[in-house]
Amino acid sequence: MAAGSAKGLPKFEVLKGIAAPLERANVDTDAIIPKQFLKTIKRTGLGSALFNEMRYNAEDGSEKPDFVLNQEPYRRSKILVVTGPNFGCGSSREHAPWALLDFGIKCVIAPSYADIFFNNTFKNGMLPIAIDNKHDIEAIADEARAGREIEVDLPNQSINDSTGKKICGFEVEEFRKHCLVNGLDDIGLTMQMEDKILAFEKKMTTKTPWLDGRAYLKRGKNGKLAVKPAPQMLRAYLA
Repeated sequence: MAAGSAKGLPKFEVLKGIAAPLERANVDTDAIIPKQFLKTIKRTGLGSALFNEMRYNAEDGSEKPDFVLNQEPYRRSKILVVTGPNFGCGSSREHAPWALLDFGIKCVIAPSYADIFFNNTFKNGMLPIAIDNKHDIEAIADEARAGREIEVDLPNQSINDSTGKKICGFEVEEFRKHCLVNGLDDIGLTMQMEDKILAFEKKMTTKTPWLDGRAYLKRGKNGKLAVKPAPQMLRAYLA
């Protein structure tokens, strides 16, 4: 999946796809992406290392057939349903959401998350949904266990089954929802203020041209300084 451009990330509105059930609690970031894969700073190519120790045999690297992501139809999962709490705990590593995203998972549904992982997923255009109601998380997991698609409707904040019937609603902070729906990352948010930034820079160049560094000598009409230096300023500059 391509990384977001300077204008932002792919918009997240309605996501429908296969959901993989993960029946575990306290899944830490080392389990999501082990430390030996942290040397790269690229966001792509990490999907094959996702849940490495759970997916592959250490002896020969072959797949463990009993792990969910090694089974059909979960190899094509877009959603991960975790039945246990505290997903993404452990050390801070942005490679964890990168690995999930590169595999194809854009949404994680779990009872609770570690704070840093929770924040990192949003920054990468992903949606972590906290469902603390045991009945609701089990209803979602039942759909996943049956190999049926799940629909995550972010604008309406609802999780639906494959027929469109609502399973439950969910909460998401309004500003984060705005960023996901509009495909805005930190750069995209900054660029929304581009006109104000340019106006401020123009004002500062006019009022304090020396703050532009050596380039300020080229400012003004006919190559003259925009501000005449006082004698003490000129001596200091020539010293």
